[in-house]
Amino acid sequence: MKYRKLGGTGLKVSEISLGSWMTYGGYVEREHAVNSIKTAYELGINFFDTANMYERGAAEELMGEALKAYPRESYVLATKVFWPMGDGPNDRGLSRKHVMEQAHASLKRLGHDYVDIYYCHRHDPETPVYETLRAIDDLVRQGKVLYVGVSEWQASQMAEALGVADRYLLDRIVVNQPIYNMFERYIEKEVIPFSERSGIGQVVFSPLAQGLLTGKYTSAANLPSDSRAAKIDWVRNGVTDEKIAKVRQLETIAAELGITVGNLALAWILRQPNIASALVGASRPEQVTENAKASGIELSEDVLTRIESILA
Repeated sequence: MKYRKLGGTGLKVSEISLGSWMTYGGYVEREHAVNSIKTAYELGINFFDTANMYERGAAEELMGEALKAYPRESYVLATKVFWPMGDGPNDRGLSRKHVMEQAHASLKRLGHDYVDIYYCHRHDPETPVYETLRAIDDLVRQGKVLYVGVSEWQASQMAEALGVADRYLLDRIVVNQPIYNMFERYIEKEVIPFSERSGIGQVVFSPLAQGLLTGKYTSAANLPSDSRAAKIDWVRNGVTDEKIAKVRQLETIAAELGITVGNLALAWILRQPNIASALVGASRPEQVTENAKASGIELSEDVLTRIESILA
């Protein structure tokens, strides 16, 4: 496993990280989830990601319990705040009240004294950026959070936050967690260039496009019954015959390199130096093992050009 510095910090994270979105605490059997975390750790993955809203806290509970088997200093743990955790008007967003209450609730569910990264899970237009950053800065000063992150923030929103942080001497954002894969590339235009100038690293989610880039789908009309696309409407809508045809062409390149198309897709993501880690999900330990093989794979300019011609 290779490691990269997270943005402009000294923190080193594994190129492949393990997340718990829509899996742990939910439809994945507990034994498979725990064994996936165990396998990841044994393979050198040191970066684990969860959120308070994943299965309404159940993912945090499982992740925290599984990681207690290992020395706390040996892994990097991240969680998030923003999405509703109740029906009340203050049970969502990035107000000081919600941030503080959910930070303490997350630590309790995780069974940990601190998290390494605390993400603002989305931008909150209803709360002043200063209020949010001040609350998280207080958590940093209390030793409950080590690094500040955001997820799916635009470059302009991060720029505003950095300006506020510098003006009031608050802890700065050092990581952004956006979606990024061969079929979703919006961050290349503004987010990555801005982040490179500002010391913000990317930890990207859905790097395999919800399984599409593993080659598991052969037809948009004939989806595997156990796949996410067969169970979740928005995942199914993203599986098209046009994309499947592109994956088939990518499989040819992967075969020439002696790797899977999934590893090709992950290595393609890691060609970006601003990306610190590709965040994968896994319902079985063998999926973790396969995805971890992508770390350290370097693609030649010729291969990258061929990939670009397919994606274009």
